[in-house]
Amino acid sequence: MKKLYILNLIILCITINISAQQTPAPIQTTDFSIEGATAHIGNGQLIENSLVMFSKGKITFVGSASEKISRIGTIIKAEGKHIYPGFIIANSTLGLGEIDAVRATLDADEVGTFLPHVRSLIAYNTESRVIESMRPNGVLMGQITPRGGVISGTSSIVQFDAWNWEDAAIKVDEGIHLNWPKSFTRKRAWMGEGSGMEPNKKYTENIESIKTFMLNGKNYFKGKRYPQNLPYEALEGLFNNTQNLYIHASTVKEITDAIAFSKKIGISKLVIVHGNEAYKIADLLIENNIPVIIERPHRLPDNEDDDYNLPYKTAKLLVDKGITVAIGMEGDMERMSARNLPFYAGTCAAYGIDKEQALKLITSNPAKILGIDAIVGTLEVGKDATLFISEGDALDMRTNKLTDAFIQGRKISLESHQTTLWKRYSKKYSSQ
Repeated sequence: MKKLYILNLIILCITINISAQQTPAPIQTTDFSIEGATAHIGNGQLIENSLVMFSKGKITFVGSASEKISRIGTIIKAEGKHIYPGFIIANSTLGLGEIDAVRATLDADEVGTFLPHVRSLIAYNTESRVIESMRPNGVLMGQITPRGGVISGTSSIVQFDAWNWEDAAIKVDEGIHLNWPKSFTRKRAWMGEGSGMEPNKKYTENIESIKTFMLNGKNYFKGKRYPQNLPYEALEGLFNNTQNLYIHASTVKEITDAIAFSKKIGISKLVIVHGNEAYKIADLLIENNIPVIIERPHRLPDNEDDDYNLPYKTAKLLVDKGITVAIGMEGDMERMSARNLPFYAGTCAAYGIDKEQALKLITSNPAKILGIDAIVGTLEVGKDATLFISEGDALDMRTNKLTDAFIQGRKISLESHQTTLWKRYSKKYSSQ
């Protein structure tokens, strides 16, 4: 019996070792100088034949390689290649689920309706194979966001090379996510209601329930805070401007009502998520300084009378109006599709946005929206050395081939389950 126990233990250890993520890179001890690449700064600027140097996790120089300045540490010759700031994915459930068909691996949706105190960060799984597959495409950071309910909980920002969620955290509990009621609901054909859409008869009632909860919370932390109420306590950051309120809404009516609601109850840091019709009320968004996290463009339009390519050009419609826009995720296979983030930005570039402006959708813009632009999002002196080198255009799936990647100056592994299988079967067929 003892031998069987030991055998099972060995098998378990081997299984865990096989399925585990790449070992996180150690803290940076060697300085690096990347020379000769085209540097895409992330703020719209471009530097040909660049020199980027970093030490102790921070960028120390960004400029032209022709400048007479001493190189530091290991020199990486990158002529003909491109250097980018690490890409940031917003509104993602990476690390909160692994296999959609296996319920035990899913932890993005907590039971309940009003859950501002639920923290996505503590459920974040750094050992996720899905997260591992982000890095070879340059997606190095993300906003980990809960789903479900009316108020889903709080999101946090993490980097994708860590031992645990404490190591991964860049910004903790930075915002609360509110799923705004739908102004229209789909008829239930199986209930004999026919097909198509109809006005949501409980729309006003649903808004009133949100308003009541929010105001009760506001009054709670202004009073004695007794008895203790964790959901109400979690709302305080919305009213003292230390947290964003992310309102998930799509139509003109929903977005307009959400903005009016937020102003009425005293919330000023507002971000619209989805915002599929936000371009129709761009002036209202500009007036209230509200950014938008759009859905991934590789999808169908919401309405039958929408332009067939509306998802592709939504970013341009908003950017042309001066709105700060980032690309987020949600929907079917959202975790598996997250690796395509740079190619979503590339699609936006193909539909009217300048290439460097499209790059901002996944670098400096999400950094600004998420409140981490002081440390990441662009290649600038003093910021974290979270960046990568690509053989070609990182927004083009044909040429986005990473040779090196760094998170906070640490040279990380670009191996994944997919690359391991690719190498394995490449050897098999090359030997035949």
